[in-house]
Amino acid sequence: MNQAVDAILVMLVLTGFMLLGSSRLTACIRAVGAQGILLGLLAIAAQDGELSATGIAMAITSAAVKGVVLPALLLRAMRQANTIREIEPLISYNLSILLGGLGLALSLWLGGQLQLPTQPASSLFVPAACFTIFVGLMIIVSRRKAITQVIGYLALENGVYAFATAVALQMPALVELGILLDVFVGVFVMGIAIFHIGREFNHIDADRLASLTDQ
Repeated sequence: MNQAVDAILVMLVLTGFMLLGSSRLTACIRAVGAQGILLGLLAIAAQDGELSATGIAMAITSAAVKGVVLPALLLRAMRQANTIREIEPLISYNLSILLGGLGLALSLWLGGQLQLPTQPASSLFVPAACFTIFVGLMIIVSRRKAITQVIGYLALENGVYAFATAVALQMPALVELGILLDVFVGVFVMGIAIFHIGREFNHIDADRLASLTDQ
């Protein structure tokens, strides 16, 4: 079972590099959706056959919301804002991948230093979670489009969810439902804001919005 967990965590890391290196918003949305599905599979695989029916239902619900519903909302917001791809990020894509490699090395080191209250199913759990958090933060601060920053927020939350899976495998269903509801509402509100910003200003460039002044 650890091999399955390791494979899922490796794919989670690869989707992080895809987020850092892709200029296509559609590809980024699909990558963060793939992360959501992988996290649902991870929650099941990490239990090594001891997951309850409620836990399985929550994992499937999480995968559906993170992997299908939220990406669909983002794709709709992207179409309504008439945005196809990210243009001129603050950090180039090549440099983003290079920094991602450094972030992965730091995450591997950090994973070996942290003392967790419970032993995770794989030694890659913490490094993969920390790297996903790093990717989310990097996208938030280094991309210009508002919709890309929403993608970074989702990647950040995915990393937090992966870390929680590593240290709290028996998380109550009520807590997981609360997390999913917070994320769903947050992305829904962001999608509406992106649509209205695009309609009023004909762009969703966060840098240009920061320079607005009263006339």
